[in-house]
Amino acid sequence: MPVMFDLDGTLGHFSAGFVLLREALGAIWGEVPTVEELRRCQGSTDWEIVDELHQLRFARGLDEAGYSAYEAACVARFREVFTSGARAVGYEGILAGLHQLAASRRVWLVSGNAPALLSFKAGVLGIDPAIPRLGSLPRHDRKDLLQRALRNCPGPHLYVGDRPHDLAAARAAGVPFVGIGAEVPGNHLSLPPDTGPEQLVLAVEAALGAGR
Repeated sequence: MPVMFDLDGTLGHFSAGFVLLREALGAIWGEVPTVEELRRCQGSTDWEIVDELHQLRFARGLDEAGYSAYEAACVARFREVFTSGARAVGYEGILAGLHQLAASRRVWLVSGNAPALLSFKAGVLGIDPAIPRLGSLPRHDRKDLLQRALRNCPGPHLYVGDRPHDLAAARAAGVPFVGIGAEVPGNHLSLPPDTGPEQLVLAVEAALGAGR
């Protein structure tokens, strides 16, 4: 019965994340991808985005070795920035609610970040390392990641996210959805980023009940 949470924009945010992604690729490829190239990308996970940028730049798809090189460079860049003065913003009430839920339910982090980057960000936000984490894998879109987390687990399930691509992935995976913030309109339950832990727990329980 996993309750799955996105990270960026759902549990907190890391300023200039796409700038650091571009800088990490520039360190590997010798030239920083442009903002326009990034805007042309259709995917929402690191694998999808870096694969699309690689095809634009080199006219061929990304391989696992190239993705591993990106992951290492991106983590190094984030570590450099966020251990030397820059601060991430955690949504304290939502983080507290996540930990309350994890005390009685199976909770996962399912994010579009590369796995090592997801681990770094989760650590910065103070998320219990016992909570399983599933980051962007080669040839997986966000729906595939959700389905992987759900494998061999009885329902009901739920995904908590902050963007239309999170909602679309939840619908494609056939799971209910709770939105965080104003960027994901729809008929689902939505909560502001400053929601308290009790309100998050109640919203999750309500959404799970409606999805039975």
